[in-house]
Amino acid sequence: MKKPKVTGKKILITGNEVIGEAAIRAGCRFYAGYPITPQNELTAYMAKRMFEEKGVFIQAESELSAINMVFGASATGFRAMTTSSSPGISLKQEGISYLAGCELPCVIVNVMRGGPGLGNIAPSQSDYFQATKGGGHGDYHLIVLAPSSVQEVFNLTISSFDLADKYRNPVIVLLDAFLGQMAEPIEIRNSKFEIRNYKKKWALTGAKNRKPNIIRSLFLKEGALEEHNFKLQKKYNQIEENEKSYQLIDTDDAQIIFVAYGISFRIAKEAAKILSPDIRAGIFRPITLWPYPYQALKNICKGKKAIFVFELCLGQMLEDVKLALEGCSPIYFYGRPGGGVFTEGQLVNFVKKTLRMV
Repeated sequence: MKKPKVTGKKILITGNEVIGEAAIRAGCRFYAGYPITPQNELTAYMAKRMFEEKGVFIQAESELSAINMVFGASATGFRAMTTSSSPGISLKQEGISYLAGCELPCVIVNVMRGGPGLGNIAPSQSDYFQATKGGGHGDYHLIVLAPSSVQEVFNLTISSFDLADKYRNPVIVLLDAFLGQMAEPIEIRNSKFEIRNYKKKWALTGAKNRKPNIIRSLFLKEGALEEHNFKLQKKYNQIEENEKSYQLIDTDDAQIIFVAYGISFRIAKEAAKILSPDIRAGIFRPITLWPYPYQALKNICKGKKAIFVFELCLGQMLEDVKLALEGCSPIYFYGRPGGGVFTEGQLVNFVKKTLRMV
């Protein structure tokens, strides 16, 4: 397992492996994780590459340990990452809340599998609520990025470290087992990040020649925690204002709009091609699941005959679509839970059947 060369040519690599390579190129030098399918290739990749880069790799004894190790590494100024899959991310929720409360940047990767419970190892998108609505306790938000290709897995993983540091906030890269396991040709690019010159003034690096820094989420003085929450909310408002991202395909003259993200977007895109030219379907793909691009979606959907939401679950992003549209357009949903994956043919049949009834 050698470091991919940057030659301008494309290489064939899986989504799981490219997350590790992107993290290293973004300056990640601390990784703690615990094995769980379908993201084990990522952990194996980091075990090899972090050693080569003189970084720290730890296979923790549990998911709880892994997230708290990331907490410690981040507090000392390291760019740090942990990865897991659905039930493993559930175990990390308390630590994620602590990270958000202490304003510690880190990257958390969730390669989603079927649930609830142990579920299965098939692709799913049923962790949307957990990622975007806060799976832990308290008023906090995570920045949530949703790639739809292996190339975008690479690009967004690099971006996730920059966003985490910019806002001192955890960032989740949310993908499914399909994207984690599939291999695609991508271009590996160098990050401009320079570890040697990177300093964080707030980090716990020893106070011999400066005043002590304090990192905490425990505020017992009356009114102190409320004040801290208002401070966090101000930051979240800035993220909502500045960091919304989405992709549009053929939306200007579309009769109907498909809304989908991740691997569902790719299936929906093929369904739209099959429907054309008899039915003109445009596609809205949110890239940031939080902050969600509510206003952009509402603007795109004005005057459209119907909106179709496709997810590999029973309708979690669907709730955000309803919030965005506020009843101004009819919404129809098609999803499959528990690792079930729809085909473009099934989406085409659903759309045609629905439109005949409208």
